[in-house]
Amino acid sequence: MSAEPRETVRRDDDPYIGTIVQPDVIAPGNLGSATVTPSGIFEAGSYHTFTIVYTAGRYGVDDSGSLKICHRFAADQARPQFDDPKGVNYTTVVASNNAVLEVRYDPKGHTRPWDRTLYIKVVKGFLSEGDTITVTFGDQSEGAAGMRLQTFCEETYRFRVLVDPIATCNYQALPEQPTITVGPGSASEWKAVLPTLRRVGETFALSMKAEDKWGNPTNLQAWSATLEASLPVENLPETVSVAEGDFTNVIDGLRVTEPGDLTIILRDDAGAVLARSNPLRVAAETETTHWWGDMHGQSQETVGTNSAEQFFAFARDKAFVDVAGHQANDFQISNEFWGWLNELTTEFNDDGRFVTLPGYEWSGNTALGGDSNVYFTTEGRQIRRSSHALVDDMSDIATDSTTAEALFHDLKAAGEDVVTFAHCGGRYADVKLAHDGDIEKSMEIHSAWGTFEWLVHDAFEMGYRSGIVANSDGHKGRPGASYPGSSSFGAIGGLTCLKMKELSRTAVFDCLRKRHHYATTGNRMYLDVAADFATEGTLYHDDPALGSAEGKPARLAIMGDIVHLPEGDVTLKVKMHASAPIERVDIFNGLQHLETLRPYTAEDLGARIRVIWEGAEYRGRFRQVIWDGSAEFSENEVLRTEKINFFNLDKDLRQVSDNRLEWRALTTGNYGGFDAWVKDAYGGTLAIDTRLVKAGVPLEDIGFEDEIFDAGALGRAIRIFRLPDENPHYTMDFEREIAIEAGRDNPLFVRITQEDGFHIWSSPIYFFRE
Repeated sequence: MSAEPRETVRRDDDPYIGTIVQPDVIAPGNLGSATVTPSGIFEAGSYHTFTIVYTAGRYGVDDSGSLKICHRFAADQARPQFDDPKGVNYTTVVASNNAVLEVRYDPKGHTRPWDRTLYIKVVKGFLSEGDTITVTFGDQSEGAAGMRLQTFCEETYRFRVLVDPIATCNYQALPEQPTITVGPGSASEWKAVLPTLRRVGETFALSMKAEDKWGNPTNLQAWSATLEASLPVENLPETVSVAEGDFTNVIDGLRVTEPGDLTIILRDDAGAVLARSNPLRVAAETETTHWWGDMHGQSQETVGTNSAEQFFAFARDKAFVDVAGHQANDFQISNEFWGWLNELTTEFNDDGRFVTLPGYEWSGNTALGGDSNVYFTTEGRQIRRSSHALVDDMSDIATDSTTAEALFHDLKAAGEDVVTFAHCGGRYADVKLAHDGDIEKSMEIHSAWGTFEWLVHDAFEMGYRSGIVANSDGHKGRPGASYPGSSSFGAIGGLTCLKMKELSRTAVFDCLRKRHHYATTGNRMYLDVAADFATEGTLYHDDPALGSAEGKPARLAIMGDIVHLPEGDVTLKVKMHASAPIERVDIFNGLQHLETLRPYTAEDLGARIRVIWEGAEYRGRFRQVIWDGSAEFSENEVLRTEKINFFNLDKDLRQVSDNRLEWRALTTGNYGGFDAWVKDAYGGTLAIDTRLVKAGVPLEDIGFEDEIFDAGALGRAIRIFRLPDENPHYTMDFEREIAIEAGRDNPLFVRITQEDGFHIWSSPIYFFRE
């Protein structure tokens, strides 16, 4: 037998992924083959049985050789199990020649992004050419439901098979992989999206879609709706329809001719509400208007899902955002992929319609500074990676910036026109270790990974003058509308509202540098925060603490501005129109909490009890907190309940008796909980039982202010308070006189909490005096 040629093959069958440095020991055609049955299109989150048959190639599989069947990091299908034939995703593995197999599942069993791994080892016997190993995911032979598929759509969902036939631990991917398509389910929820600020007479669009229960836009059925507007709208039809096969309906050229607040309700044929749009404030005059962005996500070429081209198309056409940035992990970006990303941002950028931001995620280890998002104003810039960990082409390794400090230095030394954000995902940015205010303009305090207010708190402690942004860091192919699905992602991805004169890349970077933006945990609301002052101050956009900065006389500042105020106090002016009833507004001066405002009074409280759990285990990757537990209202009765931030459909709130609730829930720095309307508003006792908090509170003691049960770690706690039975307050305007303290920064900002579980943060206005 002649020796086989030693050749290299792609690490993956996605484009733009580098080649393996070590030559493969077997030509791809001799590795064998694998098939999947059934094939075709399957609904996201549905249950099926899939049979993978691997047929050994020319070398067979030797004693102690093995196979791996891998899924992507982002995949959230049911985990294979081998012990309960009636349980979800019961998985069986057999060899056609009765070879003895060792089988186990390891969520970190292979190289990123293909780390979710079913490992199959031949421990007694061997396979010859033509012998098979049959893997049945979701074996239903004894009554099990099957394998629950991942909850998000993917055109090429692979059961990626790798083989080590000679027992050398050198795994090679089969040249053709078993593949199915995961598509959307039937419509479960409808969305109507408006901008949040436009001028009188200025045109705008109403964008509508239906989503399945997991948040995937769906085109499986036709639907129609009657439109009900709170203001007269020119060119708005009375009804709209979406044909089967279409995902969206966008009505352009709408116009309002008088100032006011517009919301549009979609009603079905029976008059029931399908969707209520976010609010649009129509102003007689405004210097800037609002544009919404998700500037952080990844695609399948690194650790996400679907292609980078599909990433931008989804953000524009299905999430209806105005600005998008692709932020791939730098240590996975080959030079070929970097070139293609730059081609895509050029192709998709269309000032006035949709703006793309060229860039990447600098993904250094936490000890070296942690993650930073890097955005260039133009394409064709040098990528400065934290490492070449998964990039085999070492020809440009001299351009690496291996610490965050080096990254900031190298970007500035090269004269790059660039903006960065500090970020917390798996790794977290240690801004106390490394920060450069000239280019690191904001802290990303919310994403699909959770909520990280501590990141901006670190900035305050260090005296940095940073804005606040939120993005998705989505891995599931849904930038701008990123839902966590059934996985360790604990939150809906965030959005950032950019206050700009126009929609252009130039305007976006000007806005980011001036911090003229606010952040949400995924909703769109109107917010305006400004401060005026009786004595004249000097207003800066660049931080004067960092060196020479141009200032101008001013008596008014908006979110993101930096003001030197020699004397006097300020009047903080806040206006808002929320997308759901307002629960509370908190005012902060940096780390100091100044006041909590509510749109209702203690006299408005009713028989609705709110229970909130929140916080994280710690800052790192495994921050998840499990809040599974129960609540019992002794000597009382629960009339109805409503869930708050139960994003994962596998987690639920159940009423198991007249007065007892049970739930499964988690947080990753964000919060969740429930409302319970009770029969006797002040009768009996509420007993909470979770692993971290066990507490009892008489209902007569539950009132306007929070009862807080601290659970340590990073803001872990349970809060209990009372709300009105119904809260009609969507708008809230107020002014507050705030004293400016000398000798310290005074970062004034607000955090709004909506009743439906969403948070909103304004970027701080920074006041200082000697």
